[in-house]
This record gives sequence, C-alpha cells and structure tokens, in this order.
Amino acid sequence: MTDGEAAGVAIGPATIDDVDAVTDLWIALAAGQRRHGSTLLAEENRGAVREWVARSTVTGELLVARATEGHADRVPVGFVAFSLERGGYDRDRTRGTVSNLFVVRERRGDGIGSALLSAAERALHEAGAKTVALEALADNERARAFYAAHGYEPHRVELTKSVSATEPETHAPDDTG
Repeated sequence: MTDGEAAGVAIGPATIDDVDAVTDLWIALAAGQRRHGSTLLAEENRGAVREWVARSTVTGELLVARATEGHADRVPVGFVAFSLERGGYDRDRTRGTVSNLFVVRERRGDGIGSALLSAAERALHEAGAKTVALEALADNERARAFYAAHGYEPHRVELTKSVSATEPETHAPDDTG
C-alpha cells in the first residue's frame, strides 16, 4: 500500500451525496470527544455542521474514506477536513490545518486514519503548505499518540479554566511602600 491507501477503502473528495453521512460521522466524533473534555455539543450542532460539510465539499477541503469491500453503496467510514490558513497574520511559511479526522470505531486500526491524514497532508502540500498544524484534546492520549507517531510535535499549549466554579481572585493593593 502507498500513502493515502488502506485495505478495503477508497479515499477521495467528498461529494454532495456524502453530506448527511459525514455530518452523522462528525456528530459521532463530537459525542466521543466529550469524554476527553470537549465543550462541543454533538446533536445540537447538526445544522451548523451540515452547512460546514456542504461548504467543505464545494471547496474541496474534505476527504472521505469509503468502504469498498462488501459495501456496494460505498459507505463513508471516515473523513478528514483540512484547509490552508487564510488571512490573519503574515507568517514565514504557509501553514495548512487539519481540523477534523475521524474513523468509525469498527474500522480503527485498519490504517484508515493514517491514509486520511496522509491524503490531507499531500493535498495541503500541493496547495502550497510548508507545515501542517492540528489540535488534539490534552486528555485524548490515543489521538496524541497517533499524531506523534506521524511526526507531529507539540507547538502550542492551550490552557483553560472554569470560572463558574471559583470566585474571582481579588488582589489587595500593594500598600507596603
């Protein structure tokens, strides 16, 4: 197998016919990420996600892995979304981002995630990216290990704090002087 291939799947651009299936996969992704501390609600975001999937399909920034063995309907079993960073700050290199990568539970370990990631990296490189960035929840050790095995290293650390559970700290004025 070459990069971008996995046994029993074909990876290619999403089509309009994939919008509902990929939306369902994103809902499964978001629901699963809740156990790792994600604040995204799954089903409550269905409408917004469906619009994002449709837009990403049109822009060519969404790839799907479709089962080819035993599935005449070529059902999506995974997806990856990616884009070049646009606007914002000037940088010394063009950066691409992978924003979502998901494989259905029963196909994990088959190389599909690796093939999807490789395909997204290749598409970003062809579009001019020199580096690729992505995020993983700090508590999701499996995802962090997967990305580390593919050469990704920590670059930034996001820190969060719940302010609803604590009283704001008050600092007394410095009157020692």
